[in-house]
Amino acid sequence: MTLAVEALPREVRGTAPSRVRIILVRHGRPAIAMNPRTGHHGFRRYIDAYQDAGLDPQSAPPEELLDLVKGLNSVFTSFSPRAQDSARTLLPEAEIIADPLFAEAPLAAPRIPLVKMKVPVWAVMARIMWHAGYHPEIENYRRAKARAAAAADILLERAGNNDGDAVLVAHGYFNAMIGRVLRKRGFSRTGSHRVRFWNAVIYERDGLRNLPPKWLAVRRRKRDKIKTQDSHPIL
Repeated sequence: MTLAVEALPREVRGTAPSRVRIILVRHGRPAIAMNPRTGHHGFRRYIDAYQDAGLDPQSAPPEELLDLVKGLNSVFTSFSPRAQDSARTLLPEAEIIADPLFAEAPLAAPRIPLVKMKVPVWAVMARIMWHAGYHPEIENYRRAKARAAAAADILLERAGNNDGDAVLVAHGYFNAMIGRVLRKRGFSRTGSHRVRFWNAVIYERDGLRNLPPKWLAVRRRKRDKIKTQDSHPIL
């Protein structure tokens, strides 16, 4: 396994590809119960257990996804077991490039006593509260947004040096945040960010025919600073 910071050159070199394609894939189903009913203390414990869970052995990528990434020689992923297992399952012969920048945007368990709900309901509520400013001891939205921009930079660097292609197997919500960055940078989108396992979204744009823009020459010190910020378990 390779770290992204070790795998990429410090700046984009050589001839730019005529077409750039970024494929964002959500991981497969984790080896953990998906719909238990619990209170807020139980949801906090569930977040930890979900973060530690690997890929369910029965969860296989669909054939159309296998065809989509066929022939790619590297795949980015986060440090989470479910994401890395999914990347290895999807592209078993490819180089696995792990980077903490691709971790999911975090959630914190809302403190609502005497209430029991299914985990997906807790997750939706926690995400809404996160956007509203509830982020006790976890990364806030502003920092996650900056991290998504840095993550997009890494994928674009790789694509620029890999015949125009880069694929990430990571997490649903953070993939969508990266996608919003790519749309602002002129990429078209095929597919949508749905709450389902193995979901894939493709972003494409004409290649860079002139010098790369300033945002593509990632500053290492800025990237390393973002990596050192807290990354906590989330759904």
